[in-house]
Amino acid sequence: MDRKLYWAALAAATVGLLVSIYMTIYKLTNNDAMCLGSGGCSYINASRYSEVGGFPVSAIGMIGFLALMGALLLEKRFQFFAENGPMLEFGMSLMGVLYSIYLTYLELYVIRHICPFCVTSAIAISLVFILSIVRMIRQLNSA
Repeated sequence: MDRKLYWAALAAATVGLLVSIYMTIYKLTNNDAMCLGSGGCSYINASRYSEVGGFPVSAIGMIGFLALMGALLLEKRFQFFAENGPMLEFGMSLMGVLYSIYLTYLELYVIRHICPFCVTSAIAISLVFILSIVRMIRQLNSA
């Protein structure tokens, strides 16, 4: 396991989790003072796309980032995760990146506002995705 890539992936997932927690609190409290930058957060937070079946999209992100962090942390404790972790993280982060692309499309072309926290989350999941690909390739080459 390449330690630098591992720690970079864990750091990116942590940033994503923190942003998701912040945005979930914002969604549940509707505290517009939490919206920084251009104010795009308030438009996105009020849109019908901010929830899936009444469940905040940011909470879905929270669950996803927690799952990624869990898989990463379990790599150090269990052989199964040490052997299969990068592939598992690739699959989870791929789903996150695809959903993030969809949400970014909605931001830019449907809602027509940009939320800096949404952009940060998109960057975080993209980094985890890229790092998982590199980790997976290195693991396959070392086998």
